[in-house]
Amino acid sequence: MSGPFTVACVQTTSGAEVAPNIGAASALVRAAAAGGADFVLLPETVNIMEPRNKRLFEKIAPEDDDECLKALRALAQETSIWLLAGSLVVKDSAPPPEGERAKAVNRSFLIDPEGGIAARYDKIHMFDVDLGDGETYRESKTYEPGTKAVGADLPWGRLGMTVCYDLRFPRLYRALAQGDKNRPGADFLSIPSAFTRPTGVAHWHVLMRARAIENGCFVFAPAQCGEHEGGRKTYGHSLIIDPWGEVLADGGFDTGFVSAEIDPAQVAEARAKIPSLDHDRDFE
Repeated sequence: MSGPFTVACVQTTSGAEVAPNIGAASALVRAAAAGGADFVLLPETVNIMEPRNKRLFEKIAPEDDDECLKALRALAQETSIWLLAGSLVVKDSAPPPEGERAKAVNRSFLIDPEGGIAARYDKIHMFDVDLGDGETYRESKTYEPGTKAVGADLPWGRLGMTVCYDLRFPRLYRALAQGDKNRPGADFLSIPSAFTRPTGVAHWHVLMRARAIENGCFVFAPAQCGEHEGGRKTYGHSLIIDPWGEVLADGGFDTGFVSAEIDPAQVAEARAKIPSLDHDRDFE
């Protein structure tokens, strides 16, 4: 594990058209890189937030043809940074079962400074909820869920990749943090999100801090903010949290980015104090 580095979490208000979203995200990534960031993370569904399913499928493309991914790969190479495309909505390359309609995937991409795709992660947990007052979401109607936990190596340690609603399933984060005999555990957790306002106010900070504390990991959580097409309102508050649960940066409600210096040695320090990752016990 190498020495300290600077991370930045970008906060956007993505809309229903891809091109303006690419422009807005790219400008903020360039600003973060110019400010000294070595690793920049974008929020969930940064390429498009289109609430109308038919329109969504008219505007998205398979991964190989996705214009936002192409632009972000070129941008990582231009700025010589590691870049997380928090998630992009892309068409599923697998043909749907007979009689069923095609679906999209909610896919997170880790891009290296040469513009290569270092890792991909498809969001596992689908946001199928009824929040009251008519606010209902059924991601499973649009997206094919992922089936694999994904970790990836960065120059400063290992990254565990997740997306938004995954946050409520701590078993995933524990598996990422513990690793196995073939792969080391994660030092950092990426949780790009488009959290709703009601759930954000109630649960965002406490759950993010919990994932950091219980796993002895840094948490990087770039977020959507503001009001989107269809009236959806997202919470913002992009967070950078250390392994002891301290919030190092909070993006508030507006577009922009926040950054913090990260010392990977703090992971080992936190886990030495409370080595709970080694204390799991079987129970009935």
